[in-house]
Amino acid sequence: MYPAMHSDTPLIIPRSDHPISRNLVSPHALKVLYRLKESGHLAYLVGGCVRDLLLGREPKDFDVVTDATPNQVKRIFRNCRLVGRRFRLAHIHFQDEIVEVATFRSSEPEELEAEMPIPMAEGADAGGPRPPRHLRSDDGVILRDNVFGTPEQDARRRDFTVNALAYNIADFSIIDYVGGMADLRQGVIRTIGDPGVRFTEDPVRMLRAVRFAAMLGFAIEPLAGEAIIELAPTITRATPPRLYEEILKLFLLGEGEKTYQLMRQTRLFDHLFPHFTAWLERETDGFPHARVGQGLEWIDRRGGAGDKISPPLLLAIMFGEYLEEKAAGFRQTGRAPQEAINGAVAEFLGELAPTVLVPQRIGIAVRDILASRNRFRKIPGKRPQSFVGRPGFADWLTHLQFLSEIAAEEAKTYAWWHAYAGTAATEVPAPELPGAEEKKSPRRRPRRRRRKNTPPAS
Repeated sequence: MYPAMHSDTPLIIPRSDHPISRNLVSPHALKVLYRLKESGHLAYLVGGCVRDLLLGREPKDFDVVTDATPNQVKRIFRNCRLVGRRFRLAHIHFQDEIVEVATFRSSEPEELEAEMPIPMAEGADAGGPRPPRHLRSDDGVILRDNVFGTPEQDARRRDFTVNALAYNIADFSIIDYVGGMADLRQGVIRTIGDPGVRFTEDPVRMLRAVRFAAMLGFAIEPLAGEAIIELAPTITRATPPRLYEEILKLFLLGEGEKTYQLMRQTRLFDHLFPHFTAWLERETDGFPHARVGQGLEWIDRRGGAGDKISPPLLLAIMFGEYLEEKAAGFRQTGRAPQEAINGAVAEFLGELAPTVLVPQRIGIAVRDILASRNRFRKIPGKRPQSFVGRPGFADWLTHLQFLSEIAAEEAKTYAWWHAYAGTAATEVPAPELPGAEEKKSPRRRPRRRRRKNTPPAS
C-alpha cells in the first residue's frame, strides 16, 4: 500500500527561508499575479517554474493558478483568450510571452457544483445539456477534468510532489501541501498518492517521471519505478499525436541519452518503438547497435552549446542506422537509391503510427536529410550553389557533421561542404578536396535566342 500524504495544514516557507526573488520571475507573470491579487483573488505561481527557481535553474515558462474562474480572468484581462476542452485555461497574451492561468481544480467529481459553476465556452448554447466536468474511461484514464476546487485540492491532484509547490504573491512564501520541499532536497521524483492510480489516470505521467528524473538528475522513488515497469504497456493508451510531442520533450531537453537509458530500463521505450526495439536487440554483422546512444550524446552536446536541433534532425540521427539498413534492403530488390530511401522512411513511419504519430511534413524532412547524403558525395556536382541554397541545407550539413564525427570516411566530405557553404554566398571559388578527383565540364556559353521578325503595326 502506497503511503498517502495528508496534512491538515500546509508547510509555509517564508521569504527569508527560500531563494526565490521577484527579480527571477517574468515581469509579465508578475503583472498577472498582482492584477489578480488587486482584484481580490488568490494568485500563485505553481509547478515547474517554482521547482526550477528553487533549484537555481531558469524556468521555461511561468504558470499561474487562482481562485478566479476562467470567465472572471477574461473580464480582468483584455488580452486573455480561453482555450482547452479537457482543462479550461486562460492564456494572457503579451508581445513576446503567454502566461497561462488555471483555476484551482479538484480531483473529486462534481463536488463544488453549486458553489462554482463551470464556465461555458464562447458561443456555446447555454440551454443545451452540460457535459460532465469529470469523466474517466473504463480503464481509469481521465478524459475530462474541469471541477474547480481549493488550493489544497489543486496541489494534491498534481502528478509529482516536486511539481506541487506554490509561490504566493501575497507574502512571497512557498506553500507545500505534499512534502515537495523534502523530496526536492533529497532529489526524489515521487507521485502524489498511489503511483499505480496516478499512472493509470494519465499514462503520459510515466514519461514525465522519466523526463524529470533525467533532466534534474533525480531518482525515481522505488514504488513509482516499480509501477512504471508494471504499467509500461499502457503507455499506448495515450493518443499517438500526444506521444509524438512527448518524445520531442524527452530527447530535446539536453539529457536525451540519459532519458534513453531510463526508458530502456523501465520498458517504456519497448512499447513506444516495438519494431525498432526488436532491431536494437539484434546485432548487425556481429556488432551491437550503439549509434542511438552516440547520436543522443551528440545532440545533448550541441544543445548544451546553444545549438537548436530540429525534430527532423533528431529523428534522422536517432533512427538513422535503422533507416539505412532498411534502405539497403530495398536497394537489394533493385530499387534506385532515392526510391529505397523513400520506401525505408515510409515503412518506418507506418511502424510508428499506432503509437507515435509523426506529422507528414516531419517525415518528408527526415527523408530529405537521409537523401542529401548521396548528393554530398558528388563534389561539387551540378549546381552546388543551388544545393547549398535549399531550405533544408542547414539540417543536411549538420547531419553530415554528425556522421563525420563517428565515421572517418565522411570527414573530408563534410570539410569540403562546410568550407564551400561558407564561401558560396560571397562567390569565392569552391575549395579543393584533397585526394578527390573532380570531373570539370567546360563551361557552355548560353545560346542566344533568334529574334522573330514581327510586321510593323498598321
